Amino acid sequence: QVQLVESGGGLVQPGGSLKLSCTASRSIASINAMGWYRLALGKQRELVGSITTGGRTNYADSVKGRFTISRDNAKNTVYLQMNSLKPEDTAVYYCNRAPQPDWSYWGQGTQVTVSS
Repeated sequence: QVQLVESGGGLVQPGGSLKLSCTASRSIASINAMGWYRLALGKQRELVGSITTGGRTNYADSVKGRFTISRDNAKNTVYLQMNSLKPEDTAVYYCNRAPQPDWSYWGQGTQVTVSS
């Protein structure tokens, strides 16, 4: 069992940047891949990107080149650096195991709103 706490969201103008953090209640070193997901109103949950313990990353086409995932196993934390934000990036962002999330890991998420 692990508890995940997401933070770092907020309101940002188009073209701006945010860095999200996901901190786990225990070591995530044994979790092969961690991912960031987002859920926007009226849309299905989307896997934004993921990172393996070895540092290999994958991204959805919608964020490729703009978002960067990193992880610090020593701090039990996964990060999502988001640049060149667009209004369509507005969503609640969550972290979880990837590519198959564990239902028991879902945290409260962090709201990202991109608007002028």
